[in-house]
Amino acid sequence: MPLPVMAAIIQQGDQVLLCQRKEGALAGKWEFPGGKIEDGETPEECLVREIREELGITIEVDHIFQAVHSHYEHGDFLVIGYLAKHVAGEISLRVHSDCKWVELDKLDNFDLADANIPIAKSLKEKGNSAGSSVGPNGGSD
Repeated sequence: MPLPVMAAIIQQGDQVLLCQRKEGALAGKWEFPGGKIEDGETPEECLVREIREELGITIEVDHIFQAVHSHYEHGDFLVIGYLAKHVAGEISLRVHSDCKWVELDKLDNFDLADANIPIAKSLKEKGNSAGSSVGPNGGSD
């Protein structure tokens, strides 16, 4: 049975927040920030708490964007990515070594943790289709 892990896909315009892990099994990898649910928490409450603890900011959690089952040497995880937005506070790194606002089409340039790759790919595709629904001449070519 995989361990559920919540991930916040925090978007600002056409950018999304990626954080780089400082330590542990995936040190150096980039990820959507988040963490494990504590007893009695909803997934949304978990994300609000984790993001406040890890980044010092307040987010508003929207709906599930994508869930990814991933197997690592250190365990089996179901990463559930929720769309979210930054509503208050300045980012301060508490458990990550770095974080960046990344344009959706540049997500491939980062060494993402395996479970985050399909989510990044879907975000990129969604971003591309949102911007390309109208042809270059403003009509349907």
